[in-house]
Amino acid sequence: MEDMIKKVSYLKGYADGLDINPKSDEGKLIIKLLDVIGEMADAIKDLTERLEDLEETTNELDECVYTMADDLYDDISSEEYGYDEDKDDFLDDYDDCGGDGDDYFEIQCPSCGEDVMIDFDMIDDDNAIVCPNCHEEIELEFDCKADEAEQND
Repeated sequence: MEDMIKKVSYLKGYADGLDINPKSDEGKLIIKLLDVIGEMADAIKDLTERLEDLEETTNELDECVYTMADDLYDDISSEEYGYDEDKDDFLDDYDDCGGDGDDYFEIQCPSCGEDVMIDFDMIDDDNAIVCPNCHEEIELEFDCKADEAEQND
């Protein structure tokens, strides 16, 4: 950036050394162009400084968000929610884990409406299913046709 400002200063000095007539049309044009180039160099310098400040602030905020997320989800098992730390993304289906995809299914959280991936093992465990978005417990209700048939007999 400083290099650009030096080049503009050099051009202005060079133009002064050429004894350009500031009253001629060409002289007026060259002087105005050099002024505009100087203003552009100053504006670019200011924008670069602001961009560097913004980048620094964004990096600090990013670190804060990661720290807060770690603190918030520290006691939650990532495996419980199908979270793969190597991929840093929620698994789309069981195929990513080497399974056939039939063991995982998606439910909607009744509290926040977000989709939650669960598997049958999570249902069989005594642990409650907790929404990773709102952290509310999700209660599952099953209607079993076999149970209804036994009650009717």
